[in-house]
Amino acid sequence: MRLVGESCALLAAMVWALALVLFRASGQSVPPLSLNLFKNAIGLLLLASTILVLREGFWLPGGATWSDVGTLALSGIIGISIADTLFFYGLNRIGVGIISVVDCSYTPFVIFFSTMLLGERLEPYHYAGVLLILVGVLMASGHAPPANITRPQLLVGVLAASASMCAMAYAIVIAKPVLERTPLLWATFVRMIAGSAVLALFGALHPDRRRIVAVFRPSQVWKVAIPGAALGTYVSLLLWVAGFKYASASVAAVLNQTSVIFALLLATLMLREPLTRRKIAAVTLAFAGVALVTLFPYLSG
Repeated sequence: MRLVGESCALLAAMVWALALVLFRASGQSVPPLSLNLFKNAIGLLLLASTILVLREGFWLPGGATWSDVGTLALSGIIGISIADTLFFYGLNRIGVGIISVVDCSYTPFVIFFSTMLLGERLEPYHYAGVLLILVGVLMASGHAPPANITRPQLLVGVLAASASMCAMAYAIVIAKPVLERTPLLWATFVRMIAGSAVLALFGALHPDRRRIVAVFRPSQVWKVAIPGAALGTYVSLLLWVAGFKYASASVAAVLNQTSVIFALLLATLMLREPLTRRKIAAVTLAFAGVALVTLFPYLSG
């Protein structure tokens, strides 16, 4: 099953990179909270339909406990309602190319929380890899900001995206023990419905509720928002969770991280974002750090 998990993790990176470009196009006219609500609504609809077709059921599966439901729900609230909203905010501010570099901070966060919560040990090469990633992220934050964005706004975008990676890593690490013993679709559905419920509450309490729900009215933005939601919240999410379920967390993390390469290329080809030397150097350093952190044990052993 390890090969299945690693294949899912790599496919998740490819699909997520394409979804990221579509989300960036959607985010130019849709606020972060609205886009997060919309993509979760599409994801829930597709997940529920899949569960019904496969007749897996929405009830508590054998071997699962209500404590497991609580853990998955907490993971969904942190990883979907909070992390994804921060991510879309950062994406709107700094663009696909720069956020792809910041995205590399996800792996050291996974390793840190795996060490703290799952008892994994940190070795010297972990620290060296994290240092490379941090240098890459710092290089990205010093990059010339996109049009109509000031340097302070660029920094805020980088910080928001980094906080998103931290929250996302924590959410998946606390869920991993439950994911290993529960059905994939059921666990993914519980995470998403919990995260979506909190987002819906935020939307209902938001002072500009009409603007928040405006995305649910048919419009031109649906041409990119619906494919982005289907790929990013259904296909990529299932592959991402499957990678963590069937492969080791560290290997799944590095394979997920290859999305930075795919996203950088797609952003250049589809969004016409400039592919500068600084951006290439930042991605190279960050990705080298990810590779060192996760592949060193296999190469040295």
